[in-house]
Amino acid sequence: QVQLVESGGGLVQAGGSLRLSCAASGRDLSNYAMGWFRQAPGKEREFVGTITWSPGTSYYADSVQGRFTISRDIAKNAFYLQMNSLKPEDTAVYYCAATLLRTWPSTGSFDYWGQGTQVTVSS
Repeated sequence: QVQLVESGGGLVQAGGSLRLSCAASGRDLSNYAMGWFRQAPGKEREFVGTITWSPGTSYYADSVQGRFTISRDIAKNAFYLQMNSLKPEDTAVYYCAATLLRTWPSTGSFDYWGQGTQVTVSS
């Protein structure tokens, strides 16, 4: 089992920045990919981006490419979603997730999920 605990959501104005954190525990993550997803009210869950724990290769959805960056801190067993140039349409509950690395990029089904954190971008 992998446990994931998120933090860092909140309210921000359009054009602003926010960083989400996800603390991971429970297993050696060397063969895992970590991901971020989001779900807006009335919409399906949407893939945001993913990163391999090792060696740290990342991949992003077109909607966030160039604005969002995923990173990980191996020493802290944590990974992050840095969100810049935020738009009102980025408003959603954001979830971190982890999965055994089976295919790349991992954009679909993940094995473990965080509890979600609300991000609200005001216009």
